[in-house]
Amino acid sequence: MRSGPAAGKLVLKLECLQVSGSFKARGAVNALLTLPPHQVARGLVTASGGNHGMGVAYAGWVAGVPATVYLPHNTPPAKADKLRSWGARVVMGGAVWDDANALALEAAAREGLTYVHPFADPAVIAGQGTVALEALADDPSIGTIVAAIGGGGLISGVALAAKALRANVRVTGVEPVGAPTVRESLRAGRAIELAEIRTAANTLAPRRSTELNLGIIRDYVDEVVLVSDEEMREAARWLWAELGVAAELSGAATVAAVLTGRVGTGGRICAVVSGAGTDGMDH
Repeated sequence: MRSGPAAGKLVLKLECLQVSGSFKARGAVNALLTLPPHQVARGLVTASGGNHGMGVAYAGWVAGVPATVYLPHNTPPAKADKLRSWGARVVMGGAVWDDANALALEAAAREGLTYVHPFADPAVIAGQGTVALEALADDPSIGTIVAAIGGGGLISGVALAAKALRANVRVTGVEPVGAPTVRESLRAGRAIELAEIRTAANTLAPRRSTELNLGIIRDYVDEVVLVSDEEMREAARWLWAELGVAAELSGAATVAAVLTGRVGTGGRICAVVSGAGTDGMDH
């Protein structure tokens, strides 16, 4: 991994530089724009491993309405603090995202809040798809786009947009070895729930995706590959040492797949660096 890809073979879509620290602001704001004002005024609620929560907090800030974010207990404290800095109310609950999401849905029903799903919402998926629109507009020579998979919102939007523009663009999804939710679901032919999660990349670690996302991935994503936590960590270190790009584990997943040779090298590859963090920095 130390040598890196051949010159000119890899381009990066630096979503880690988004105002909210990840691509999630795209989907959250797009969802916000599809809602009637009276519904938005009640306030927004969601569940997140951190990044989608930041997107919803930012959307709430843009609209001037309150946002509540339910986080699982495996969320880094720094993400919770950052959410509060954007004015969000943070509620910790559950071991993983799925648990926190059940609490968020209960709160939406109980308090009359507008729930924003992180990946199984057509408006959110469309917003995430603008990542591919921009990448292909900036560099028409891209032959493969690589995006990480948590619940599947980003890869769904990227694949739909990329294939609509250029049917021959290859789309590769990347999951952690310890949370192969979508790959196992594809093998099973239905959305299955993993018995357990074993990865520190908590934003890529729901136990279950949805039939909506799985159907899009099945039809439009060419392959799904797996990377280990250590490979993601090494990729984050490479990004920081070579390029000064600060990425979290999940943000470096796509680069890990490229550097370990799990993504084909024919043509130019665009790796989406999906989220900012300090996992690549020496402490």
